[in-house]
Amino acid sequence: MIRAVWNGAVVAETPRTVRVEGNHYFPPDALRREFLTESATKSLCPWKGVARYYDVTVDGEVNADAGWYYPNPSPLARRIKDHVAFWHGVTIEGAPEVSTPRLADRLAGWFARTR
Repeated sequence: MIRAVWNGAVVAETPRTVRVEGNHYFPPDALRREFLTESATKSLCPWKGVARYYDVTVDGEVNADAGWYYPNPSPLARRIKDHVAFWHGVTIEGAPEVSTPRLADRLAGWFARTR
């Protein structure tokens, strides 16, 4: 199981997440909503759309804007609709390591193939 943990509490748990840009997005049914409170914060990603945020609260301690999601993502990001990713000290446990080549390495490989 893949878990999002903060302040000793599991705030989300699922056998599978959706990985986008190195972030684990947890499906809506994986969330432990008793730890999440809607935040007024919004941000804009050029390709995913407008993100909304959750505060994570455990034992009275608040981690502001520690989770984000896209309620109406762009068509390119439809796989993560309403899925929640975490940061600000929320740790992801149990996720398999994924090796992502650096952009410079990918470009070097592309240049080598085009010669």
